[in-house]
Amino acid sequence: MAHIAWLVPSLIEGSGGHRTILQHADFLQTQGHRCTLYMENGSDLSSANLKKSIPRIFGFEFEDVRAGWNTIEPADMVFATIWYSARVVRDLAFPCIRCYFVQDYEALFHPMGSAHVMAENSYRYGLNPITIGRWLPARLADRFDVDAACFDFCADLDVYHPVESLRHDSSSVCFIYQPEKPRRCAELGIEALGIVKHRSPQTKIILYGSKVAGKVWFAHENRGLLGLEQCNELYNRCSVGLCISTTNPSRIPFEMMAAGLPVVEVHGENTVYDLPQDAVALCEPTPESLAKGILDVLSDAVRAASMGRAGTQFMRERPLAHGLEQFGDVVQRLLDGKGLQNVRPEPLYRLAPIRSSLEALAAFEIPGRIAPLQPNSGRLGFLPRPLRSVARAGVRAIRRLKS
Repeated sequence: MAHIAWLVPSLIEGSGGHRTILQHADFLQTQGHRCTLYMENGSDLSSANLKKSIPRIFGFEFEDVRAGWNTIEPADMVFATIWYSARVVRDLAFPCIRCYFVQDYEALFHPMGSAHVMAENSYRYGLNPITIGRWLPARLADRFDVDAACFDFCADLDVYHPVESLRHDSSSVCFIYQPEKPRRCAELGIEALGIVKHRSPQTKIILYGSKVAGKVWFAHENRGLLGLEQCNELYNRCSVGLCISTTNPSRIPFEMMAAGLPVVEVHGENTVYDLPQDAVALCEPTPESLAKGILDVLSDAVRAASMGRAGTQFMRERPLAHGLEQFGDVVQRLLDGKGLQNVRPEPLYRLAPIRSSLEALAAFEIPGRIAPLQPNSGRLGFLPRPLRSVARAGVRAIRRLKS
């Protein structure tokens, strides 16, 4: 069996990305491989403390956990797991199989500048990318002529599944609300849900996924960070799940589908490769279109039930073990010296995006609604400071043209 090292970024409580890294490292050690974790936050915690933190926060145990990336001992295979770890793996002095565990197109985490370009450079270092989902191989092939293997988005069906006793008839929407993560488009989602609440006042809006409360101007409930079983209960009690992710699909829509919850997401290059069109409604990335997608499902019980069944059926073929075995097969192929197979996935979702018509836009105007780009409204705080004055100037120019 092989010795496999992982360079893991600083631990973040509640991080799905960390859970996925650790889950796959744990799978390899169950297959008999020896896994060593090198944790980025070596200056903050000792190796002993880090070793205790992993099972406490994420439930996985590893025998060999080390602080820092400064001294990586020889191993048969080494995984980068975040863009700035790819260069560390590239520059290792010993011979090994150099891999890149890719969960997002991380260059999009940053404005166009050095960080964006350097994150893209991580795909140019000659590592072997293994991605979650089918969009990233297409992206890497088109943009960098780089081959990548992939494994499917899956869910733990022992955790995420329908519970008929929790179903109810009231109208409710849950939204994964993470203002600290720009790729989750918290402001866009809140704008859309504000329209939903205005058009359907009886609909209950539930936010979850972060300790950050944020600024929300309509009646809602924020449940903060939830455990896995609590998430499944929420998905079973709600009518629609809203999840927005712009750098790759999140795992969350797949967990929602496993629980039988209809999903609304943004229609984009990154979402059409993995999400099924009979269980998910993909919308243009405007608040009005997202609101229309949600309201259409809320108003059609037959369609909602059909979407729920389709999602559950889709995920029956994607239990957690399926994705782990796909990943394990790629790792074994590399260890056997066979290299990566040439993967060129095709989009799964082929419907046009849901679009709010021009006539509907006027109907969505909400008295007293806080416009996201209204000067002096306090709603520009999510923009980088240099852009706020630009945005305000643009709004003033538009107003002058209208006057």
